[in-house]
Amino acid sequence: MAVSGAPAYLRLVDPLSQDEIRSSFVNCSKGEAKGVTLPARVETILWADLEFLGWRDPKAPGRAYLVLWHDGTPVGLSLRATTPPKSRLRSSMCAFCTTVHGATDVAMFSARRAGAAGKAGNTLGTYLCRDLSCCLYVRRKLKSEVPQPNETLSVEDRIARLELNAHRFVADVLG
Repeated sequence: MAVSGAPAYLRLVDPLSQDEIRSSFVNCSKGEAKGVTLPARVETILWADLEFLGWRDPKAPGRAYLVLWHDGTPVGLSLRATTPPKSRLRSSMCAFCTTVHGATDVAMFSARRAGAAGKAGNTLGTYLCRDLSCCLYVRRKLKSEVPQPNETLSVEDRIARLELNAHRFVADVLG
């Protein structure tokens, strides 16, 4: 879906149904995808504020999911999250939105690679906002408790950077 007046590279998430979300997963079995705890009712999701849909499984805190449009198709990833460190004294940066958080608000998320590589046990990891709300952080609708570096990029440019970083990760998992 194009946004009028926005750069050509800006693409927001098109609304997806529960079935479309479940069938989008590329790095887990159909049975695992069927058992995914979906986020709140999909009809209540504010899709216009999202480049990807990301959520933590409330029934299994170490599980998380990410769904985005990649090459014209919804692609879903099943992720595993590390437990947070105990110390809040250090800070960490999200690899998608580049928001700086206290170390407990960033987690290492790993995704089993798609296809034969994933079946062989190969994974890929990255550090992301623990709540996977990167889309809201780049729009400044959520704020980190940690002071942010002074950045002169527009919201559209921050969104484009987020999309680029998310798509690179997805491409690496697919590759």
